[in-house]
Amino acid sequence: MDHAALLALYDREMRAGARPDGPDARVERTGALVRHVADAHGWNAVLWSALDDTTADAVIAEQIAYFAGLGREVEWKLYGHDLPVDLGSRLTAAGFAREPEETLMIAEVADLTVDPEPPKGIRIVPAVDRAGVDLVVDVHERAFGTDGTRLRHQLLAQVAAAPDTVVAVVALAGEEPVSAARMEMVPGTRFAGLWGGGTVEAWRGRGIYRALVAHRARVAEAHGYRYLQVDASALSRPILERLGFHPLTTTTPYVFAAAQLGR
Repeated sequence: MDHAALLALYDREMRAGARPDGPDARVERTGALVRHVADAHGWNAVLWSALDDTTADAVIAEQIAYFAGLGREVEWKLYGHDLPVDLGSRLTAAGFAREPEETLMIAEVADLTVDPEPPKGIRIVPAVDRAGVDLVVDVHERAFGTDGTRLRHQLLAQVAAAPDTVVAVVALAGEEPVSAARMEMVPGTRFAGLWGGGTVEAWRGRGIYRALVAHRARVAEAHGYRYLQVDASALSRPILERLGFHPLTTTTPYVFAAAQLGR
């Protein structure tokens, strides 16, 4: 695998060529920047930029003003190879808060080493309606300790308006939801993205996370996608490396909170 060529392809297809993540969102391209714009329940973000020392500060200020005009929190999704090299420091100086760093990892679906069957006593079911989405969100909140309101809104919109672009699944132990994950398939690209894979604490270490990766990999392959992409936490990175994923760069969210917009 040529890591440099693959990262360039990812930048081209998934960042510079980004598509909206739901029916109520849009992607805007303005100069040397691509941003994702959604309603108050959606994800507002800067996805890609081509900046230098002379343009970065002005463009950062423009994005703050733009999203302030919408009354939206905005995330600047900064990658380790983005320029200028001090872009993270510039974002912090402008008022963005740095969140934990993750690792962009990519695997060829055909090269993955995955057990096709879930652990004994676990069954994986699709979430295709409101009840299924509620199970996904329930697991998400218990596994990560975060509010799932935005996730519920996004998944319900995708399931209703564009069901062939999203796969949401829940792992059940009996009738108890113990793990969940989703995959976003972007038409016209070679990448499917794995998102939100989480297992409630009492059920970790049993291979359920790996089973959810395997399930989504089979779906991606059936739909003709060549690569799987993950923004991996420190917890999931070693698992994914054992399955055949390769770390390409880092990705760090910088967030300008809605509470700051009126200051």
